[in-house]
Amino acid sequence: MSISRRQVTAAALAAVPVAFAATGTAQAASRDRTLHIAGDSTAAQKYADAAPETGWGMALPFFLHKDRPVANHAVNGRSSKSFVDEGRLDVILGALQPGDFLLVQFGHNDEKSADPTRYTEPWTTYQDYLRLYIDGARAHGARPVLATSVERRKFDAAGNALPTHGDYPAAMRALAEEEGVALLDIQALSLALWQRLGVEETKTYFNWTATEQDNTHFNPPGAIAVARLVAEELLRTRVLRPRDVCRIDDEIPTSWISWPEAAV
Repeated sequence: MSISRRQVTAAALAAVPVAFAATGTAQAASRDRTLHIAGDSTAAQKYADAAPETGWGMALPFFLHKDRPVANHAVNGRSSKSFVDEGRLDVILGALQPGDFLLVQFGHNDEKSADPTRYTEPWTTYQDYLRLYIDGARAHGARPVLATSVERRKFDAAGNALPTHGDYPAAMRALAEEEGVALLDIQALSLALWQRLGVEETKTYFNWTATEQDNTHFNPPGAIAVARLVAEELLRTRVLRPRDVCRIDDEIPTSWISWPEAAV
């Protein structure tokens, strides 16, 4: 299946003022510029009933100055497709202001070929859906940023950290180059980090508890480590400036992580 890159966001884009270009720069310079996250459970806000599971989006604000606030729209179980189909991208587009950032990380659930509500094919529909995020952000004067999916914890018998996302990271890298979008290569960086940490130490970064051995989702140390990679990549790619980030080299106390009660 192929989709129009304007199909979902047409109504939202039509509302963008023609005069945006004349006013957007001044507006952005005079206010905080929000970094919006569109993604899945690896980034999402977790609540008290899920603790100690922690999305990296919960830790990202620790590395950004207060005038670069984070709006975490990531939701458990979503793919690039289901996030759009449920209207969640349109909600973000309605909130975007000139000068904001839209950071997009999907792939974990796009891989689920048995579920037609979430599955996308890497080199066709996955890229088609990602273009909706890119086009929507740009139409609202915001900057789109793509992030390859953070790696799962998987090792072979020799202790080598293994990639688990198939062609999705490569498809995102190719799309970022084609569209001229900043790419945060979190898949490659997290894979290298898991390799350095090794089989046993990585367990202390994932949601391993007395009753669960979860090799996909993070606990506070893991979420902080991945958020640090994201912040470093935002700096490396010049999406953010050195004055926008903080504590890059500092130890972040896990006690800074909190899990609010879920909204009723």
